[in-house]
Amino acid sequence: MKRFIDFFASGLGLIVFSPILLTFIFLIWIQDWRSPFYVAPRIGRLGIPFRMVKLRSMAVYADRSGVDSTADNDSRITPVGRIVRKYKLDELMQLWNVFIGQMSLVGPRPNVERETDIYTNVEREVLSVKPGITDFASIVFADEGRILRGSPDPDITYHQLIRPSKSALALFYIHYQSIPLDLLLVMITLVSLFSRQLALKLNCAILACLGAPLELLQIASRSMPLVPSPPPGALNVVTSRSGIAT
Repeated sequence: MKRFIDFFASGLGLIVFSPILLTFIFLIWIQDWRSPFYVAPRIGRLGIPFRMVKLRSMAVYADRSGVDSTADNDSRITPVGRIVRKYKLDELMQLWNVFIGQMSLVGPRPNVERETDIYTNVEREVLSVKPGITDFASIVFADEGRILRGSPDPDITYHQLIRPSKSALALFYIHYQSIPLDLLLVMITLVSLFSRQLALKLNCAILACLGAPLELLQIASRSMPLVPSPPPGALNVVTSRSGIAT
């Protein structure tokens, strides 16, 4: 049933959003006469690699910098790319990955291989399901770029402040995944485009109904400052660019 919903909804979404996609495909192309698409290698279910399609929001060859995390003030982001990222338009192209069965509408966000290689044994459960366009963590950390803004090392900041909670929320989703939950998360993701605060409240309400621990609810509400913490399955906070914690 989930695959049927993914197939039908992604196909419909590609048709409905085609005017927006075509407009930004053209705008991205004319700014530097290069491909408007960024085809990014990602790791999918069971650790199988796939090529995820996004609208390109950064300069050509930006991925050669070796930096995986992107702050809002990253100089690699193009002028059109700032609009694309602000309204999450780059993620719309991933409906194609959902349509062909590589991703799902709802599931943990896919990561690059060098990130999945350093998952703890606990975090590796994230690879037991198809990656998705949205999930609990996508709603909570929709402002990831703002969190990383001004960081001297965005990758370390990501591993200290975002990765631990992002992985914990992904694991919680896996344990409670269902069609009704997926539909609710898609709805909340759409709400977040207009009201982040309302989306966070709805997200927390669902987590609370499913019995999420208080610590996870506090993180999901974003009512408290993020503090460095170890990723699930580790005892220590990440302190190096390798992202490895023990």
